[in-house]
Amino acid sequence: MNPFATSQAQLDEAASLLGLDPSIHEFLRWPMREYWVRIPVRMDSGQVKTFQGFRVQYNDARGPAKGGIRWHPKETVDTVRALAAWMTWKTAVVDIPLGGGKGGIICDPKALSFAEKERLARGYVRQLSCVVGPERDVPAPDVYTDPQIMAWMMDEYEAISGRHQAGVITGKPLAVGGVAGRDDATARGGMYTLREWAETENVNLGSATAAIQGYGNAGQHAHRLLQEMFGTTVVAASDSKGGVYHPDGIQFCELEEFKRETGSVVGFPGAQKVTNEELLELEVDVLLPSALENVVTYKNAGRIKAKVSAELANGPTTPEADKILFERGVYVIPDFLCNAGGVTVSWMEQVQNAGLDKWDRETVYRKLDGIMTSAFHSVHEVRKARTVHTRLAAYMVSVQRVAEACRLRGWV
Repeated sequence: MNPFATSQAQLDEAASLLGLDPSIHEFLRWPMREYWVRIPVRMDSGQVKTFQGFRVQYNDARGPAKGGIRWHPKETVDTVRALAAWMTWKTAVVDIPLGGGKGGIICDPKALSFAEKERLARGYVRQLSCVVGPERDVPAPDVYTDPQIMAWMMDEYEAISGRHQAGVITGKPLAVGGVAGRDDATARGGMYTLREWAETENVNLGSATAAIQGYGNAGQHAHRLLQEMFGTTVVAASDSKGGVYHPDGIQFCELEEFKRETGSVVGFPGAQKVTNEELLELEVDVLLPSALENVVTYKNAGRIKAKVSAELANGPTTPEADKILFERGVYVIPDFLCNAGGVTVSWMEQVQNAGLDKWDRETVYRKLDGIMTSAFHSVHEVRKARTVHTRLAAYMVSVQRVAEACRLRGWV
C-alpha cells in the first residue's frame, strides 16, 4: 500500500467534510517542494559509494518545515512524502508555528561503520545546505538516525555557513544545544493523550492491560511510562523478530535489560511467544502500535479487541481499518496527534536555540502536557460534534488551520 496515497485519501475525506475550496484542496494534496540528491561517500575500503537521498518540504505556510531524517534500505520517496504530509498536519493539530517536512536516505545503516555514518551525514547536509536552515527547514532524527548523527549534521551546516546555528537541527545531544526531555517526548506526549482519553471515557488505567507492537525507542519509553504514570499492566511486547506475552504482566526493567543484552524481546523468560500479528489481536484495553505503517488493515481491524489504539508509529492504520474500528467502538488516538510529543519538544529545542536559552526537564514536561492536552480536546470535540472517527476529526482541525494560513498569505 502506497503511504502517500493513504495520506491523500485521508486529506480528501477531511476536505470534503470541511467543504474546502477545490483550489486549496488541490494545493494541499501535494508537496510544495522536493529535493532528490546523490551523495558520494568514501567508504572505509577506499571505494566511493553513491547513496540516494530525499528531502520533502510539504507545506510551510505556518512556519519553517520540520521533520525527521530516516535511514532505511527500503526508503522510498512516497514514504517520505507521506511522512512530510503527516508532519504538516501534526504541527498544525498541536498548534505550534511550524510546517511539515521529511527526509530520507536509502542505505543500510547496520552495514555502515561509525566513520562511514559520519561521512554520509555530512554529505547529506552538503547537498541540502542551501535549502535547509533554522528559518527554512529543520531536520531531526527518525528511523535509524540518532543524536550523534544530528550533531554531525549541525556541525557540517555551521562549517558551511561560517557561524553557530544550533537551531538548524533538533534532537541533538544536550552538550551541543539539545533539549532535556527529548528522549522520551514521543512516548510521553502519547501518554498525556491516553490519560485524557481515559478521563473522557471513565477508564481506570491503573487496572488496564496493554500491548506494545514495536519495542524500539518509543515503545520502550511507553512501557516505562505506562507503569510509572498509571500502573498499567503491560502483558505483551514485540519487535521485528517477534513478540512475547505474559498474562500477569511484564516488567519494564526486566524486558528492557533482556532486549539490550540479546537484541530482541523474543525468548524473554517465562513468556509465551506471539507474532506481531497475534499481538495486535490480544484481548487488552490499550494497544500501542509503535512500529511501522500499515499494520492495522481491513483484514484484521475486525479482530482488534482493545478499547483504544494509541498510535506511536506513523501510519499504522489504513483508512479502511479506521472506519471498521470506529464502527466497532475502538477509539483511535491517531498518529499525528498521539506521537506529536516528539515534534513539540523539538520545537522547544528550536526556541531554546534561537534565544540562547535552556529549560529544565520539568519545564519541558509541563509545557508538553499543556500542549498535548489542549490538542486532544480540540480533536475530541470535533469528533463528538461531527460524529466522525478521531483521525478524521484531527485532519479537520489541522487541515483547516493550514488552509487558513495559505489563504491569508494569498497563495490560493
